[in-house]
Amino acid sequence: MRSATPSDDLTARARIRDAAVARFGRDGFAVSLRTIAQDAGVSAPLVLHHFGSKDRLRAECDAHVLATIASHKADAVGPAGADHLLVELAQVETYAPLVAYVLRSIQHGGELARTFYEAFVADAEDYLRAGVAAGTVRPSRDEAARARFLTQQALGGLLVSLTLEPVDDPAQLGARLRAHMDAVTLPALELYTDGLMTDRRMLDAYLVYVTDPPAGTPAADPRPTS
Repeated sequence: MRSATPSDDLTARARIRDAAVARFGRDGFAVSLRTIAQDAGVSAPLVLHHFGSKDRLRAECDAHVLATIASHKADAVGPAGADHLLVELAQVETYAPLVAYVLRSIQHGGELARTFYEAFVADAEDYLRAGVAAGTVRPSRDEAARARFLTQQALGGLLVSLTLEPVDDPAQLGARLRAHMDAVTLPALELYTDGLMTDRRMLDAYLVYVTDPPAGTPAADPRPTS
């Protein structure tokens, strides 16, 4: 067997990572490294050579998925956000493996899932902050809480959609993702751009409540709990 050149080595590593993202998203994290190796067209020892263990492979998959999604989010809240949104909607099916991986990670639970989720929240804070600086996003009284809320809404909506209408054939996940996006994009954009209520009385009442609650009433804690 000929020795791998540096470019071959990098290509194999990326191929293994991408195969793992797809397989973990379809079948969960109990899948064997041998199965991932078969999907990538490499030997099982080569997977261990590159990553050492399944946990390290999953950690690299996490980093890759987060970096990919973060780059698209940053573009979406920049000055060219509207045009970028149209491009993203046109090719939403291409993100199906990433979406499946994200949801599988959250469903799996555990410390890795929590770390993954918190990274999403941190990314949301970063791109919202960038949007505020660019003048495309309104400032918030609590930027961290807003980022966490939006992350929960996005992931929770996908989890509900794909749990109530599961996809058995991985090849159909792209179409299911498209259907979900078609269903939520208009109401989400209406809420994010036009708002829901016609005045701010409820917000003002809540702000009074958290700063000066009625006697004998425990003060609401606006800090996020999860």
